[in-house]
Amino acid sequence: MTDNKSFIQNYILPKVKKPITYQGNEVNAVHKDLNQVNVRFAFAFPDTYEIGMSHLGMKILYSLINSIPDYYCERVFAPWLDMESLLRKNNIPLYALETMDSLGDFDFIGFTLQYEMSYTNVLNMLDLAHIPVLAEERSDQDPIIIGGGPCVCNPEPLAPFFDCFVIGEGEEVLMKLLDDYKKAKRNASHFSKSAWLLHIAQTYDGVYVPALYTPTYDQDGKILKFTSNVAGIPAKIKKQFIKDLNHVYYPEELVMPYHESVQDRIPYEIFRGCGRGCRFCQAGMIYRPIRDKSIDCIDQGIQKLLQNTGYDEITLLSLSTSDYPNIEELAETLIQKYENKHITVSLPSLRLDSVSADVVEKLQSARKTSLTFAPEAGTQRLRDVINKNITEENLMQTASNFFNRGWHRIKLYFMLGLPSETEEDIEGIARLAENVLACYDQNEHPKGQRCQITVSTSGFVPKPFTPFQWFGQNTISQFKEKQNILKNRIKNRNIKYNWSEPILSFYEAVLARGDRRLGKVILKAWQAGCKFDSWHECFRQDKWEAAFEASHLDPVFYANRHRETTEILPWDFIDMGVSKSFLINDLKRAQKAAVTPYCRTGCAGCGIMQFDSAWRCHHE
Repeated sequence: MTDNKSFIQNYILPKVKKPITYQGNEVNAVHKDLNQVNVRFAFAFPDTYEIGMSHLGMKILYSLINSIPDYYCERVFAPWLDMESLLRKNNIPLYALETMDSLGDFDFIGFTLQYEMSYTNVLNMLDLAHIPVLAEERSDQDPIIIGGGPCVCNPEPLAPFFDCFVIGEGEEVLMKLLDDYKKAKRNASHFSKSAWLLHIAQTYDGVYVPALYTPTYDQDGKILKFTSNVAGIPAKIKKQFIKDLNHVYYPEELVMPYHESVQDRIPYEIFRGCGRGCRFCQAGMIYRPIRDKSIDCIDQGIQKLLQNTGYDEITLLSLSTSDYPNIEELAETLIQKYENKHITVSLPSLRLDSVSADVVEKLQSARKTSLTFAPEAGTQRLRDVINKNITEENLMQTASNFFNRGWHRIKLYFMLGLPSETEEDIEGIARLAENVLACYDQNEHPKGQRCQITVSTSGFVPKPFTPFQWFGQNTISQFKEKQNILKNRIKNRNIKYNWSEPILSFYEAVLARGDRRLGKVILKAWQAGCKFDSWHECFRQDKWEAAFEASHLDPVFYANRHRETTEILPWDFIDMGVSKSFLINDLKRAQKAAVTPYCRTGCAGCGIMQFDSAWRCHHE
């Protein structure tokens, strides 16, 4: 690769818009002597450098793998169109940043799958690396392609392209797989990929090898059965999760991107899981149980990262940061330590019923940035249907608290197309925004300063492992009709309305609820030129429609069809810890607009306590 490296640096990178994102060599990037390395792992993010470098999972696994002396993890991101064109024109394979070696030189390529609309980028990156995109066409000399992340709670649409998937949190099981692979390579005269994949499927929980399973379908296209092909492999794949966050690996250094990333600051995770039980929220279900880090652990971890990065901003991360049980004590600890050092601490993921204006005021001091809250629905009835246990009173009280402290910009996030939604619920979104404006007028504020309210809506996408997984999504025309209702209802110039394109929500639902047959659709769409499908300027609806037509499949079957709770779902072979019976019962509660309790105040019986006996004993 030496000649290619020189050619890339001298003749390729000067011709692209953002050459620095393809060079590596950032501060804290890891460089190792390849003669001392036994296992090479390419961490692949199927989107741009700017987005991928903000991903916490990459930061953790990159540092964790590289903490082992003879393991080497490098990074690779989806090259933008100009870079891809030059790589193809010059027949240069896609490379990892640290060594600029071709991905074909690695033992593993690990893709993190964060968003369904990035699936064609996975195929494009493999092809750019001169690696066959179909698993069945790859040889023992090709890298092992492994997938992880939230999207693998339904890996079936990508099954034809991956050798294996890690289901759940990957820190522990991934290291076991690398250790096992190292031993297998050392002890075998000829490494057989298929034999090793069978071995890990039989040996380790949380590992799914799609080639070892076969779905069959009835005449209506529904799954008739899902069976294993080989004895000794589990019928159900059990997700993995970290039980003790105080002792789990967390990086003490972060790669410092040369180019500004989406989240250019220290991300520090303070707890995992969420017990709120919002019925639309996949993350809130699949990342259970709730596990908190201690204040001492958080404090020590942040201190090390500040010393090793030079950042002056910290983001406290979780699914709902203000739900951390000791958030005020944590805030006070950080304020006392850093208030005179010009270091800012931000709290994303704020809930209206738990956020303290005092805490935010102390942490962010004079920085009156806009605040974002997610009522999700415009009426109390619909908020009860989705188990979003907040009230209009919560919103008005919280808004008033912030207005009195100088804030005057608030973003409100809602979903359209939620189960049982009516026109009254849609109009309720506009009414809620108007009431927030009225609340501002009732509070003290600088003369002449106007309140700015931004209302944003996205189309509801039914996701696996939620009580709404059986619900058929609204059609594109229904989404557009609802957007028009809201546009016409918002009259005040101080309220701005942003909306997402329904077509992307539609295909997201198709891929989220799809089965293995969608693999051929993804393949045909990519072959037709689809990539960066989450980017509006790149998405090609005509290409996707043609791919479905050529595959003799109907996307409406996947996105818009209501499913019976007795139907075998493409992801039923995965055990995420939350029982199917709980999801069915919660769906019934939704139909009655009945709420389910918050895990920290009362057990809803979701099944996670029975999922792992070791966790149950530890928890009790």
